Amino acid sequence: MTTRTRIWIAVAGVLALAVTAIVYIGLSGSRGQATAATGVVTLDGGRLVFRSTADGEAGRVATVATNDPGGARSVSALTCARVYASSGTGICLREEGGLSTYQLVVLDKQLAVTKEIPLVGLPNRARVSADGKRFGWTVFVTGDSYNGGRFSTRAGILDNTSDLLEGTLEDFAVTVDGKPYQAADLNFWGVTFTSEQNRFYATMSTGTHRYLVEGDLATRTIRTLRDNVECPSLSPDGKRVAYKAAVDGDPAKGWRISVLDLASGTITPLAETRSVDDQPAWLDAATIGYAIPRGGGHSDVWSVPSDGTGAPRLLIPEAESPSAL
Repeated sequence: MTTRTRIWIAVAGVLALAVTAIVYIGLSGSRGQATAATGVVTLDGGRLVFRSTADGEAGRVATVATNDPGGARSVSALTCARVYASSGTGICLREEGGLSTYQLVVLDKQLAVTKEIPLVGLPNRARVSADGKRFGWTVFVTGDSYNGGRFSTRAGILDNTSDLLEGTLEDFAVTVDGKPYQAADLNFWGVTFTSEQNRFYATMSTGTHRYLVEGDLATRTIRTLRDNVECPSLSPDGKRVAYKAAVDGDPAKGWRISVLDLASGTITPLAETRSVDDQPAWLDAATIGYAIPRGGGHSDVWSVPSDGTGAPRLLIPEAESPSAL
């Protein structure tokens, strides 16, 4: 079976959802005319990559020097709803041709598109494995009968070396607390990758639970690890997971960024006490980055130490969707 065939099989069952993409106009953050690209943007080391929210360049992929994140930025001509990069490779979730349909594009170091995959739904999360070979994404979709037409989430994974495509994790065999589990309301989001080719973590919700789950692409299996863990992000050493936790287990009360030690199970709430509705990003082994909206489509990227000490600091103004090269 060809890669193109597998791609269309993965999305064919939900093509009817495309009509919902019209509402994305309000989510994309596009405001006014974009300015001409400034500087040369490449996915080289020593830079932080992000999506600009500044007037005149909103949605553009941009970079700043890691040692001067508040300084001059280089802004590309590429527009994305979400962006992430690692090891000279990037992922961009973007509108396709102004038609209110969306696609995932794989980027090389020069931001040239090397693959295009159609998406059905509204872009929400994006991740690249540390080696730059695997890509994960999440979209909002509607049409699932169990939730009365409200938004659900759907997560997919692409292996860029083997062309393995999983358009949705909902087809995987799931175990909850070690027992086989099936439910109509399974939702997945917030993929993050381990150093092992087939292994990943993500969030799975069912009923009132939002689990940290571990998945295996080779066996197409998923197992729960811990409750009340959303949008996980694996540390560079593979030993800790940064995530957002619903306050008192209730998302209506907001989320607190915390770090879970996978071996001991110890949870460390971080110094950021504002509600953070984002998938945290490890900017280095000791620093977590995340976006906080300011309204009107504007956001800033903040950072906080990963050990619970210190205080939040403004890292990149007018930015969101950060990643460290």
